[in-house]
Amino acid sequence: MDLSFIINQLGEDREQYFNAIAPPIMQSSNFAFKSVGEMRDLLRDEYKGFLYTRGNNPTIDILRKKLAALDGAEDALIFGSGAAAIFAAVLSQVQQGDHIVSVRDPYNWAGQLFTSILPRFGVTTTFVDGTDTANFRNALQPNTRLIYLESPNSFTFELQDIAAVAAMAKEKGIVTMIDNSYCTPIFQRPHELGIDLCLQSATKFISGHSDTMAGVLTGREEMIRKIFMSELLNIGSGIAPFNAWLLLRGLRTLEIRLERSAASTKTICEWLKEQPEIERVIFPMDPGFPQYDLAKKQMHGAAGLITIQLKVERREQVEAFCNGLQRFLMAVSWGGHESLAFPACASLAENEFDPAIPKHRMVRLYIGLEEPGVLISDLAQALGAIN
Repeated sequence: MDLSFIINQLGEDREQYFNAIAPPIMQSSNFAFKSVGEMRDLLRDEYKGFLYTRGNNPTIDILRKKLAALDGAEDALIFGSGAAAIFAAVLSQVQQGDHIVSVRDPYNWAGQLFTSILPRFGVTTTFVDGTDTANFRNALQPNTRLIYLESPNSFTFELQDIAAVAAMAKEKGIVTMIDNSYCTPIFQRPHELGIDLCLQSATKFISGHSDTMAGVLTGREEMIRKIFMSELLNIGSGIAPFNAWLLLRGLRTLEIRLERSAASTKTICEWLKEQPEIERVIFPMDPGFPQYDLAKKQMHGAAGLITIQLKVERREQVEAFCNGLQRFLMAVSWGGHESLAFPACASLAENEFDPAIPKHRMVRLYIGLEEPGVLISDLAQALGAIN
């Protein structure tokens, strides 16, 4: 299936809803049956039909079909947030006494799950530097059940060799899972590289409008069905029909939004590299990136996120730059139409700032859909405020 068909036609049986171009919002929480037999059938297997919107819903079903196809997967589940997708997916693969190997510094709520919640139930996690595949192999234990990846991560963009890790895991019968929020299926296709479960925060690029939250999990139907029947239904963390409709709307422009952001990101990256106030520019598709060859091998592109390391000595200088930005909004997340700035020092107490630690001087920029020249002018005047 080509991308245009997936985005604009797949799953949209328009004759069922008056030939409307836009799919309807089936806001109903409940669905009726013509007979006891029909009701009994779905009570036994809710996965295959519409019983109660906590599980399946016609609007959500259209979105599931599209997102599964985009990932090259058999099926998809949609959750109320990316964190909920991570929680359900990880929980589905482990039990008391099991062990996880995770890339170091994963998304914050994945890290909280591994370090604060799962240990209460006897599940342990080893964090490794994922830039070397051997580190994953060396961390394996007899009770390792899951390897968790995030490539690239969302601040300094370290990569893992996805195909190599997946192949190693298959040798050992270990499930692999990856957070693909940075790339989306447009720029990286982890299932084709051997990954079992692929998740992403649909709040970001899939939505594209900063007006809804969601998480996506894709994989083989057998694995997705198991998670649907257990974790999704029990946790009750599915998405509401209206939010699913917003994501369907966002999908219509996913490709062109990413193309625009990618082009602007490249232009702004080249400009940033020439600025004397900036010590380092981090972007996976830049030839100066340490893992550039791996990025070209497993990614089809990159859009939006760049991290700069300012050449400063004081926290106040980082804050002066960020406070001086006028076109970049200061906020977490990414993927919408608006450009954003996220300084790492915002996560620190004032007395914790240490200029000797490079990350403390870093600011992540998200390049949205504004004209790149306007954004460059804004960055220039804000850099001038540093000194």
